[in-house]
Amino acid sequence: MSFASTLCRAALGVDAPLVMVETHLANGLPSFNIVGLPEKAVQESRDRVRSALVNSGFDFPTRRITVNLAPADLPKQGSRFDLAIAVGILVASKQLSKDAADGYEFTSELSLAGGLRPVSAILPTALAARQAKSRLVVAVANLDEARLVSELRIYPAEHLLALTAHLNGHQAITPADAIPQSNDAPDCGDIAEVQGQAQAKRALEVAAAGRHHLLMMGPPGSGKSMLASRLPGILPILNEDEALESAAIRSVAGLPFDPNGWRLRSFRNPHHTASGVALVGGGGIPKPGEISLAHHGVLFLDELPEFDGQVLEVLREPMETRRISISRAARQAEFPADFQLVAAMNPCKCGYANDPERACTQCGPQQIERYQRRVSGPLRDRIDIQIEVPALSHEQLLGGPVGQNETSATVRQRVTRAWHCQLQRQGCSNACLDQQAMRQHCRVGPDGERLLATAIDRLGLSARAFHRILKVARTIADLDECDTIATAHLTEAISYRRLDRA
Repeated sequence: MSFASTLCRAALGVDAPLVMVETHLANGLPSFNIVGLPEKAVQESRDRVRSALVNSGFDFPTRRITVNLAPADLPKQGSRFDLAIAVGILVASKQLSKDAADGYEFTSELSLAGGLRPVSAILPTALAARQAKSRLVVAVANLDEARLVSELRIYPAEHLLALTAHLNGHQAITPADAIPQSNDAPDCGDIAEVQGQAQAKRALEVAAAGRHHLLMMGPPGSGKSMLASRLPGILPILNEDEALESAAIRSVAGLPFDPNGWRLRSFRNPHHTASGVALVGGGGIPKPGEISLAHHGVLFLDELPEFDGQVLEVLREPMETRRISISRAARQAEFPADFQLVAAMNPCKCGYANDPERACTQCGPQQIERYQRRVSGPLRDRIDIQIEVPALSHEQLLGGPVGQNETSATVRQRVTRAWHCQLQRQGCSNACLDQQAMRQHCRVGPDGERLLATAIDRLGLSARAFHRILKVARTIADLDECDTIATAHLTEAISYRRLDRA
């Protein structure tokens, strides 16, 4: 038999399309060609595969070798096809039986000595292999990541010889078991450590319960960053599907894998010098940015006005759609971006405008307004909750012991209860409600309608801000375990539009 077909998978964003590796040996002058839109790293597989086969004791065919990576119009990149090409050559040259590779998918780089090396984006490959009900062969170094996928038969191998012995039935490789699920709470600091700031803590709880975006404005040292870092600790634990989605994005980005923290919500904190590509993703080969790495987690932007204005504007669309599409001349990719934005800013350049304890002597009204206008109105309009975080007095700093404050575990119980209520009622968080769902689940009585009309007139609210007040009020009602939105819920929701009042 001079023809063989093996299976592998390409990396295309967070997807892993199937690639059929067709190998044909023909008579003629010895050559080795790879076709099917391979990039440079794939073309270099010829040298790695040849050396790996020879150094493993196999005969490298001195014939005309053609390897086709189908479909031919799908760009192929990286070294992930090495193992599938090597197995295809062994089958085509009859050094492996013709059905040895049936039902397997091979994804690994080969060393010159025949060892199997890890590749990136192995988790999307494992998810796709499970859906196809295939058996997946990976390098041992990729095993911990691949084991996140349950109900998948994974065969880890250290060397090409070990794999061929398994395929020939001489010495079987034991399939690896999935990693047991853990419901441990995240270790990211306790909200009880935050002294004072009762209103900010309440706003943080409301934001967590409904997955609302949050903006905190206050002087330096008032606790804004500390509060933001406590948000993952009061969010519900990721379920398996959410955790796999989040881990798959980190795998595509090539980030190191932590088997002990894959169920924890991510907390991304990019510096204010980050570019637009760093935030939303991009590059010649599209890679996920910070908003996708914060999928199902928190994106914290500290010193918000210090970010470049054009960089912040790229957040507007994914904040609404919760996805980001990256298009380049040769390639396109789409990444999920269901992140929760938490931002912090000072009221002025020096940070002490309207501070009763310290006078703002460097900034006049025009400088304060110019500084706050660095965050555009359309972006502020998309932030559901906007609050002031005032400086703490010495009485508050020296107040009761931390043990008297509510812990993150206590707050997380209320948040989780409200979260489950939303999922049972509408199948999504309140922040994701569309117009039809809002009309059904965010009804208010006559008193509430009059209150909203007054707020719209006095604050000059946009239609988007009006709808976000209703969503926040719905979350507050869920925290109070109320089926209807009361006037008190609307009043609290309106109080969270700090920048609209300003």
